[in-house]
Amino acid sequence: MSTDKIKGKGQQRQMLVWTGALAIGVALGMMGIGWLDEVMNFIASVYTRLFQLLAVPTIVLAVITTLASLGAQSDSGRIFRTTLKYTILTTFSAAAVGLVLYLIVAPGNMPAIQGETEALTELTEYSQMSYKEHFLSVVPNNIVRPFLEGNVLSLILIAFAVGMALSRIKRSEGMEIVLKGLQGLQELLFKLIHWLIWTLPLGILAFAGQLASQMSAGVAADSLGKYILVILGGNCIQFFIVLPLFLLSRGINPLHTLNRMMPAVLMALFTKSSAATLPVTMETAERRLGVSSKVARFVLPICTTINMNGCAAFILVTSLFVMQNGGIELSLSTMLLWLLLSVVSAIGNAGVPMGCFFLTLSLMTGIGAPVAIMGIILPVYTIIDMIETAENVWSDSCVAAMTDHDVSSH
Repeated sequence: MSTDKIKGKGQQRQMLVWTGALAIGVALGMMGIGWLDEVMNFIASVYTRLFQLLAVPTIVLAVITTLASLGAQSDSGRIFRTTLKYTILTTFSAAAVGLVLYLIVAPGNMPAIQGETEALTELTEYSQMSYKEHFLSVVPNNIVRPFLEGNVLSLILIAFAVGMALSRIKRSEGMEIVLKGLQGLQELLFKLIHWLIWTLPLGILAFAGQLASQMSAGVAADSLGKYILVILGGNCIQFFIVLPLFLLSRGINPLHTLNRMMPAVLMALFTKSSAATLPVTMETAERRLGVSSKVARFVLPICTTINMNGCAAFILVTSLFVMQNGGIELSLSTMLLWLLLSVVSAIGNAGVPMGCFFLTLSLMTGIGAPVAIMGIILPVYTIIDMIETAENVWSDSCVAAMTDHDVSSH
């Protein structure tokens, strides 16, 4: 049996286990047994603390290692700058589409979860800060304090600065040791995350039971349904409208481009992995779309790492949904700030298992938001992940086509 078939069966089993854990958790929670609810709350609290434990290193290492790796590409001049320009523009537009759709659809709140009073207090204080105070709270005055306090915004700022600095320093023996050390730490983190994900069905069961014991099923279904509508609707708008408009702006036929790149897009849909699809994406771009090998072999590996349209939209919409459920007031300044953070986080999402879901989870645990909601989202995430990955590969193809067009026209 081929490796792909074995992997596919493993993913199917994982999805069945997650869905089963969700169903069992909801059933146990709705029974209203006091001691059972306490057990569920205890297990959910354990998983929340474990997520918080991994949140800081996940965010910092992902952003630093991704940005630092770009240093090796900086000598390639205009191709790299053009790629980066289109990557930022398409990623930003994907997040912006998600934000607009979120405001239009306006998902309601899930039922409140007990045991979140401390987090709610912190979020209320966060929402009552003035814009100036909020900005100052993000700018760190101590390199250690953001790590100890889990200040996600400050950590992203530090990681972004360090990653960019590493990308601009000339490669030397000392620098290679630093980079290999960071990559080694990230591999260690991946192993810890892998273990946590292996035990996650128990966490899903507990989160679902905790929520179901206190919820009105109709309210939860309506709220979650609107959230999913925003995520999937935003992905479809980006896929079928926004990205084709980018191509048209450069005089490129989007229907022709999509038709030629369809093998890679379909493979991404079913594998849920841009990295696994990369060989097909490169082959398809060169042989079917006619992108020069110089551009395709340079641009597409970079895009696979940093061009995450679907991830940016997911991080932003999910963060707003979870924060809203945590009682935070979503002011214009707050939403614009998280729009920027979602783009930076998506670009820095360096291959963490379960990709942007775990990165979003890390961001939310970092600010003390009610992450039990993430446990309810998880079973439907596999469908979201399929569509997001297809969108990411389609966006990679668009960036490669536009870069090839711009480079060849000069």
